[in-house]
Amino acid sequence: MNINFRDATLTDSETIASFVVKLTNEICQLTKTKHFELDLDSTALRCRELINDGHYSAIIGEYENRAIAVVTMTETYALYAGGKIGVIQEFYVTPEFRASGVGSMLIEQVQIYAEQHKWSCIELCTPPLPEFERTLSFYQKNGLIAVGGRKMRQTLG
Repeated sequence: MNINFRDATLTDSETIASFVVKLTNEICQLTKTKHFELDLDSTALRCRELINDGHYSAIIGEYENRAIAVVTMTETYALYAGGKIGVIQEFYVTPEFRASGVGSMLIEQVQIYAEQHKWSCIELCTPPLPEFERTLSFYQKNGLIAVGGRKMRQTLG
């Protein structure tokens, strides 16, 4: 299978947003909880703004000129991790390409990106367990290790 990976541009904002909306809807369906309130238009606008301002980057995987996967990332800093790190914010592979190796190839692209940007590590938060135990296993098979804790949030404004 010949998958083409490329850095996303502003013109990809709607594609990225559609994948993020699908991801969040999938998480909400499987956990039977409304974790997110996203709509395509505002998410695409937010994506465009974050990419334009240099706060957000993404890699898109394409098969036969059709987007089939996306990973979004931000760069931040943490003393405990040795300085500059990358955080995977969203990671989505269309259902028909899951278990085909596309996700592993996308992780490899993130690792290349991380090396180019001199990140000391890559971090992410998995969706809720136990519903996403398979997701945790996927990340572990691809070199990420669980470091404990749970993602927590307080909405402001």
